[in-house]
Amino acid sequence: MKVRGIRGAITVDANEEQQILDATLEVLRAIVEENRVEPEDICSLFITVTQDLDATFPARAIRQMAGWELVPLMCSVEIPVKGGLEKCVRLMVLVNTDASQSEIRHVYLGDARKLRPDLTASGADVQS
Repeated sequence: MKVRGIRGAITVDANEEQQILDATLEVLRAIVEENRVEPEDICSLFITVTQDLDATFPARAIRQMAGWELVPLMCSVEIPVKGGLEKCVRLMVLVNTDASQSEIRHVYLGDARKLRPDLTASGADVQS
């Protein structure tokens, strides 16, 4: 069994607590579903937000989920690169898995699809 990283990102419309919490859950649930992982499989989860999102800690949403109470979570602020995508929540989920790198399904939702067009169906331009 190996430790693999699963990336995910989503954007919100406004720096509002509920939008940030809802978006965090939406992208995490999509990652879990796409990769068929359970909280017990997760080593840790690292969450970043862009500097324009300071209404809440995204980890608060995850702490409310049944079975996720013991998963180590860490929040941080994304590097403020000029021209980078705004109002974005990013996740890096480290999981114990037998899946190969090519079997891992990364999830990019909303305008965050622009971050990795090679991993999304939209093929949008990369911004950061």
